[in-house]
Amino acid sequence: MSDIAATAVAMKQAQTVQTAQMLMVKKQHEMEMSMIAMLTEAVESAPAPAPAGMGANVDKRA
Repeated sequence: MSDIAATAVAMKQAQTVQTAQMLMVKKQHEMEMSMIAMLTEAVESAPAPAPAGMGANVDKRA
């Protein structure tokens, strides 16, 4: 194999590796954004906490 052909094969391999790495980074980013959206939705749908002081004592006179 000539030097030019070997160089072309090496460049194509490097391009393939770089493409695969970019796809993995993109997929990881999509998964992280999905997780953030899911957590945000869970926090927004959670009931509001009780006002300060409520639920601290049991009223036995009632």
